[in-house]
Order: sequence, then C-alpha cells, then structure tokens
Amino acid sequence: MSNQDLALTEGTWQPACCSPLVREPLSAELSAELSRLFKAMGDPVRLRLLSLIASHAGGEACVCDLTGVFDLTGPTISHHLKVLREAGLISGERRGTWVYYRVEPDALRRLSDVLVPDQAPAVGA
Repeated sequence: MSNQDLALTEGTWQPACCSPLVREPLSAELSAELSRLFKAMGDPVRLRLLSLIASHAGGEACVCDLTGVFDLTGPTISHHLKVLREAGLISGERRGTWVYYRVEPDALRRLSDVLVPDQAPAVGA
C-alpha cells in the first residue's frame, strides 16, 4: 500500500485503500491507521455515541441530544466526542451555543471495506 492509500484530505479518505483481510495481509502503515479508528470505537460509550449520532433524524445530533442519554458528566461526554472527532469518525459544527455532530461515512466505509469477506471463490474450490 502506498502513503496515498492512507491520506485523509479535507475530511474524506482517498480512494478505497484496501482489500478485505482475507485476500491479503494489511501493511504496517494501514494496520496502524485502521487500528486508530477501531480503538476510538472500542469504548462502549463512544460506540453508543457513534450509533446515536448516525441513527439520529437527519443524520446529525446536537450535543444536547446526547448528554442526557448517559449517566456521565458533560465533560466526560465531551471527551468521548473529542476522541471520535480526532479519529475522523465524526465531525462537528457549532451553531449558536450548541455543537451538532455527524458521522463521517468515508471513515465507516474505510473500516467496513477491510472487514467485508472477499466474494471471490477460494482457490481450488
């Protein structure tokens, strides 16, 4: 894989980077990049936040819609949202006093592309 395969340009990933895990091993660079995304989703609160944002009407959610769902403090929720944002899984836009978050579909597509089983028949089958 080339460095171009890993590039994030203005919030969108470069063209599909990778074949499924079952077709060929991941490069060290791609493994490191993808693991950062999976790690950000590896916390139950962050995974649930990602799900709440993605499934919210209109594809975006106000932080005010997210804080009351958890038995956590506002700063803790903000920390989890920051981790998701820094990983590139969500983006946010301030409108007045609230921030509205939306899921970055290219990041999710990148993760799913590597997990999809190869549809080609196995050699010798």
